[in-house]
Amino acid sequence: MRPVSANSSSGDLFKHAVLAVGSIFILLPFAVMIATSFKSPADIASGALRLFPTEYHGFANYAEALSATPLLRYMANGVIVTASIFALQLLVALPCAYALAKLKWRGRDTVFGLILFCLLIPPHAVAIPVYVLFYWLGILDSYTSLILPWTISVFGIFLMRQFFKTVPDDLIDAARMDGISEFGIVWRVMLPTALPAVTAFGIFSIIAHWNDYFWPLIVLSSEDYYTPPLGVATFRTAEVGYVFGPLMAAATIIIAPLVLTFLLAQRRFIEGITFTGMK
Repeated sequence: MRPVSANSSSGDLFKHAVLAVGSIFILLPFAVMIATSFKSPADIASGALRLFPTEYHGFANYAEALSATPLLRYMANGVIVTASIFALQLLVALPCAYALAKLKWRGRDTVFGLILFCLLIPPHAVAIPVYVLFYWLGILDSYTSLILPWTISVFGIFLMRQFFKTVPDDLIDAARMDGISEFGIVWRVMLPTALPAVTAFGIFSIIAHWNDYFWPLIVLSSEDYYTPPLGVATFRTAEVGYVFGPLMAAATIIIAPLVLTFLLAQRRFIEGITFTGMK
């Protein structure tokens, strides 16, 4: 075994120190959010910078968060929307990525270049034309208007294509010799192989659409279809503005499923990010 040099040890110590400081800055807003959800209105109004409440008010804040608005219904809407978007994105992204990575056809590189160009277009740039189209179709204020614009994920196609490039061609040739069709190869061979990339993409997709505030705010007018971010925005009264205790409690409840999902899938997520693009 090679001896570990002093410079290497000091370098690793410095890296870990930088990561620790960065983690504190990242986690501090979440710590303040959780701490505020346990504080009383007087404790919050005092403006004192303390994480631990002087008067515990957690049960009342969380009870009001669940009773003042139909928060559980908003979360159910979020599950329906994010799960539907992710399923449809996979349905489109996997065959497209397979065609770009493993099939040879004229114009393939040009199409891939256009896909890379589409990554530069922010969704806000086309929000008004899409809204006008949905108005003409009469599908505003519905699950369809929340799901349909995101069924094609350019990032998902790019990520899956990069992962599929790492899959040996011999595996695909063997599947063809067994008589499996090209679509069968996508779902029976490539999908099980790409589970780490699918998990990584799923984390990105679910977090993005669970936390999306811009598009639901535009297309929804009925609270029956409100997603979690819009539900949090309802914790406001005309007299005092935002009620911060229940507001922070609702935000904690809404963020908890995302944190649990990431913790359960973090190993697959890291594998998908690590191996995507390697060949």
